[in-house]
Amino acid sequence: MGSINVLITVVLDDECLKQITGISPKIKLADVSDLFRAEQSGDPAAKGKLDALLAEAEVIYGLRLPKKVITRAPKLKWVQVMSAGIERFLDTEMMESRVMLTNVSGIHAIPISELVLGLMLMFVKQAPLSFQLKQEKQWRRFTPSVLHSKTVGIVGLGSIGREVARLARTFGMRVLAVDVKRMAQARYVDIMLPSDQLWQLLAESDFVVLSVPLTAETKNLIGEKELRTMKSTAYLINIARGGIADEESLIRALDEHWIAGAGLDVFATEPLPTDSRLWELPNVILSPHIAGSMEDYIIRATGVFTENLRRYVRGKKLLNVVNKKKGY
Repeated sequence: MGSINVLITVVLDDECLKQITGISPKIKLADVSDLFRAEQSGDPAAKGKLDALLAEAEVIYGLRLPKKVITRAPKLKWVQVMSAGIERFLDTEMMESRVMLTNVSGIHAIPISELVLGLMLMFVKQAPLSFQLKQEKQWRRFTPSVLHSKTVGIVGLGSIGREVARLARTFGMRVLAVDVKRMAQARYVDIMLPSDQLWQLLAESDFVVLSVPLTAETKNLIGEKELRTMKSTAYLINIARGGIADEESLIRALDEHWIAGAGLDVFATEPLPTDSRLWELPNVILSPHIAGSMEDYIIRATGVFTENLRRYVRGKKLLNVVNKKKGY
């Protein structure tokens, strides 16, 4: 193997760049983040310079990819993306190409699961009411609830779902789970259900947590029928993708109190339009798709890339290889 031309489309600090180049003297690294941004802004000169570098690229690492990257990079063999979700990368060119795609699945488990538990705690402790009373300067006592002995249903038992299960058990919660890939009893899960018994999970859970990738099979997985199956006292928490829950049905369910509320970090359209009813509903706690964010995100993501690049140089199997047909 000769030199390996690696393009970086995102800004990295010197330490991250040093880790990448330190893997092997074969690595020829080019930081094209400035050219990438300039091309996106419509700079034709930047496009020409980027085209020349893409023509020789074997590996690309970044959060976003240049347009028509497969056509422009005929020598490309592998793309490492900085996210876990990869649906935005699966255009026709990528699907039909032999280019390997890997993600950083696994690094989000801790921050996202902590947000999930935070949302559940805010609901049982009635944090929105506390915020409201503070704004109104009202001293009005109320009776909060507890997570202990409540049931959480986890839809999707990947690294995030498993960490949610672990944290939920530390609060003394009962854990149900549905996962299309797993049926063996999982650690921290009390009852593992097949995917065709999702209705049972919905009917028994006080909290339903969506943590599955967005695929053709999971799009609008939670619609009117599923929301009506949930308890009127239950909460839906979506930290996966907005398209997994039918948003119109969800808004109606929240407005008409089919369910008690929802904690949402993802939405069908992002940024969430200002005229969305979700902004106004008092039984919704929302955040702007930040559940997986953390201070050292780039360092952790680059750690996955450097390990994979080390394996790539040695001809070993890479971590987190995406099945492009399945979408995860």
